[in-house]
Amino acid sequence: MLTCSALVVNVAGRSLVRDLTFHLAPGEVIGVLGPNGVGKTLTLHTLAGLRLPGHGSVLLGGDALGHLQRRQVAQRLGLLLQDDAETFPATVLETTLMGRHPHRFGTGTESADDLARARTALAAMGLEAFEARLVSTLSGGERRRLSLARLLTQDPGVLLLDEPVNHLDPRHQIRVLRHIGALARAGRGVIMTLHDPTLALRFASHALLLFPGGTWLLDTARAALTPGNLERLFSTPWEKYLNDRGDVALFPGNLPTAALDDPEPGS
Repeated sequence: MLTCSALVVNVAGRSLVRDLTFHLAPGEVIGVLGPNGVGKTLTLHTLAGLRLPGHGSVLLGGDALGHLQRRQVAQRLGLLLQDDAETFPATVLETTLMGRHPHRFGTGTESADDLARARTALAAMGLEAFEARLVSTLSGGERRRLSLARLLTQDPGVLLLDEPVNHLDPRHQIRVLRHIGALARAGRGVIMTLHDPTLALRFASHALLLFPGGTWLLDTARAALTPGNLERLFSTPWEKYLNDRGDVALFPGNLPTAALDDPEPGS
C-alpha cells in the first residue's frame, strides 16, 4: 500500500533518518517509536508528501507520490497531525464532514452518504451526541477524537497517525487503538507514532524504532520492543513484566517488583 525506498529525512542540513526502506501491506500496523527530536513527525510528513525527502522515493499503491495530484493522494492516504487546531467556528458534524472534501467536486451540499459516513465515524469515536456542539467548546481529548473522526470520514486506505492517543484518557486510548486495529484487519495499512511501548506491543503488528544519528530498526513488535532495544533507543533502562495471563508490560527505569505489586501512596 505504501513503499519507502532508501528514504532520507533531512532538517537544517542534517539527516535525521537515513535510508529508510519498508513496504506497508494491508492489515499491518507499524508503531513508530523514538526519543523527542529524532524525526518521527517529519518522517510521517515526508511519507504523506508534505515535504520532499533528501533522497529516496515513496510509492503510494505503486505510484510515485510526487506524480499524484494532492486530491488523488488524499483519496488514498490520510494524515492525522500531532496538533490540529481549528481556526474558525464550526460544529462537530461540520468539521467531521471536511473529511469528505477529497471525494467531492463542486460546491454542492453533502450527500446522504457523506452524512452517514460522518455520523458513523463520530459514533466510532464516542462523539455521536456532540454533532451540534461548537468545536471551541470541546476538551483537548474530545478534539483529538474529532480529528480522528474526520480522518475516518475521509476513508483512506493508508492512515498515517501522529500520536493518535495524545490527550486521551486510558479508556479512550484503548477504544481508539482497538478501532485502528479493526481498520487494519479490514484491509487498511497504518503507521502511527506512539510514546508507550506497551501500547505498541499490544496494538501494532510491527515496530519501527528511530535512533538518534539516523539509524533505525524495523521488525515485528514482539521482536523489536525488547528491554535492550528500548534502552538503546531512549538511553534509560527498561524492564518487562508479565501478568498471570501472559500479557507483557514494559516500564522505564529499574522498578522494584514490590512497587508494582503494592505501591505506597506517593511512590
